[in-house]
Amino acid sequence: MKPIDVIIILVVVGVIVGTVVLSVIRKKKGKTACGCDCASCSSCPHCNAKDSKES
Repeated sequence: MKPIDVIIILVVVGVIVGTVVLSVIRKKKGKTACGCDCASCSSCPHCNAKDSKES
């Protein structure tokens, strides 16, 4: 493998690991995983749970 191949692999792995870590952090803070406000999302479990609590 050439050095550029190793660098590309490390960058891709870093992006994937970073995305997973940020998703876990957002979930622990109680935020949605998708990053939106889910105002028009009917399939989001976070939004559906809020709607059922309000009713």
